[in-house]
Amino acid sequence: MEIVYLDGAFLPADQAKVSVFDRGFLFGDSVYEVIPFYQGVGFRLEEHLARLAHSLDALQIPHSDNLDEALNKLVAQNGGGNVSVYVQITRGNAGKRSHAVTADITPTVFACCQPIAPIYETGPEVIEGARVIVTDDLRWQRCDIKANGLLANILAMRQAHEAGAAEALLQKEGWINEGSSSNVFIVEQGHVITPPLHKGILSGTTRALVLELAQQHGVQVTESNISYERLIGADEVWITSSTRGVLPVTAVDEHPIAGGQKGPLWLQMFKLFTRYQQGLMTGESL
Repeated sequence: MEIVYLDGAFLPADQAKVSVFDRGFLFGDSVYEVIPFYQGVGFRLEEHLARLAHSLDALQIPHSDNLDEALNKLVAQNGGGNVSVYVQITRGNAGKRSHAVTADITPTVFACCQPIAPIYETGPEVIEGARVIVTDDLRWQRCDIKANGLLANILAMRQAHEAGAAEALLQKEGWINEGSSSNVFIVEQGHVITPPLHKGILSGTTRALVLELAQQHGVQVTESNISYERLIGADEVWITSSTRGVLPVTAVDEHPIAGGQKGPLWLQMFKLFTRYQQGLMTGESL
């Protein structure tokens, strides 16, 4: 039976209950974070908790004390190993439905675990190039806050699936920001480019890792705005996320990228990323 964490208690998932008057349920007044644990150890735990703190501060929700200790214990109670921990913190239960926020509300803190897929076990020759669509970015103006109000993301992903695509890239004021659940990269003449971080983009941890690995291995990287024309004219396009890793894009809307073929720089980054993941998940130095 999976064990979850709820407001200081560890209990079976089917016993965890949250009030119908919780503001996370009523208003989406909540934030979340997803933290990978490899071999039972939080991966860049401090950075993830700092991003969570940024979201909490933006919504003026009090921080939870000793959350890192609670998450470590939760992972241990679920057998350790390689899991991602989902953490959600809501403003709490006000006892009634009201838009007004009072100071006496205690935040609700919830966390659960799920296994991490071993992407490294899939060879690059098996990875299929993805088709994506580009659609308007209808989200709110503070996408740097990892809030639970993801309806616009869900609708964009549904639009992509209805078009037979794997992802929707979100465009606002002429610029590609990110995917509905991913970050976006392009390659121009051997040069890796991704949009710069701003309030319309979430600072993805896989995005940061890909940039770090690229720089460590002599690949030139730049943060720069990407227009639709630049996107469809790129030598390569990738999307990255914790569940997808580094995924090649071979078509944007009806436009093939590089003749519909996976690119050589994607192959290099896929190998670097999966080798890094394998080392984390197996505990072996590769």
